[in-house]
Amino acid sequence: MKFTFLTLFPNLISGYFEDSILKRAISNKIIEIEIINVRDFSLNKYKKVDDFQVGGGAGLVLCADVLSRALESVITKDSHVIYLTPVAKHFIQNDAKRLALSYLHIIFICGRYEGIDERIIEEFVDEVFCIGDFILTGGEIPALCLCDSIARNINFVLGNAESLCGESFEGGILEPPIFTKQINETKKISNLKLPSEYSKGNHNKIKVLKYELSLCKTKYFRPDIYQGY
Repeated sequence: MKFTFLTLFPNLISGYFEDSILKRAISNKIIEIEIINVRDFSLNKYKKVDDFQVGGGAGLVLCADVLSRALESVITKDSHVIYLTPVAKHFIQNDAKRLALSYLHIIFICGRYEGIDERIIEEFVDEVFCIGDFILTGGEIPALCLCDSIARNINFVLGNAESLCGESFEGGILEPPIFTKQINETKKISNLKLPSEYSKGNHNKIKVLKYELSLCKTKYFRPDIYQGY
């Protein structure tokens, strides 16, 4: 799968792919990353890409003509365009799985300032997503969040496909507490004992306990999910 980022700050995107799992996926040609500098499509001699809002209001808006030229340079028949904005539904795990299976090319528009001209959303964007009820200075971090979440659901990106099993949200609830087998105990954690069933080898009892702990975590941290479950 190919991921394209339209951004005014390419360095904010490129560094994320220089280490770990996604770097390996790029090296193995499982995913491809393309970063487009929106400023390159400005016709203004000063490379200006934004303007004041029609009707007034604080903050500048990314111009429709600049974004239109940038998008037209990368869109193909296989492209699916996503814009990250607080004015949208929340992105969830099922979206990540669906997008990983459905598209060969995903384009992320990373907004800045007060956002982008609404005409771009109407003309080019296929889906809009929000990563939470808070405001960031730009769309690069949300776009990276989506890319990471989608990419790890693509075959062979993770070293072990079983890593996807039992994660939070996969079964409708949060995953249970997890522990390492061996540690060098410190004073702070020496009195914190593991659930005894974890180390007795009875896999059925371990499975039941993990399920009960998952329910407890979900009920405490995410009562909205617990009620739906």
